[in-house]
Amino acid sequence: MHGPTQLFTVIALVSLPTVMYGGYALMGVLRDRKLTEHQRAMFRAGHAHAGVLLILALVALQILSRTKLPDTTLWIACFLLLFGILAQSGGFFLHLIPNRSKLGGRVTSVGAVLLAAATLLTAYGVAFA
Repeated sequence: MHGPTQLFTVIALVSLPTVMYGGYALMGVLRDRKLTEHQRAMFRAGHAHAGVLLILALVALQILSRTKLPDTTLWIACFLLLFGILAQSGGFFLHLIPNRSKLGGRVTSVGAVLLAAATLLTAYGVAFA
């Protein structure tokens, strides 16, 4: 592993404890009942997506590191993964802000598109490169 896949693997691994802390914070928020039911659902969804997508990114990065894709393409795939995860999970957290649910939905949708592009680019690397 080298270059962008190594860097982004480190970023994903360092990010995992922040998601773990988010789980701890979620327990406190649920216990104190400071959020509405909708806000609790969005907090849970954002937290769950962040954790699962980081694990998905670690798998995708391992796969990408074994392809023959040029470094430029690897950088693109890595950035698509990173920004896709941030947007997909972050959009759910934007739903916590009153009157921002449309923005949260759009950001989540953009994240899904970015992650789909990263996944297809990874598949291309496995199939053809």
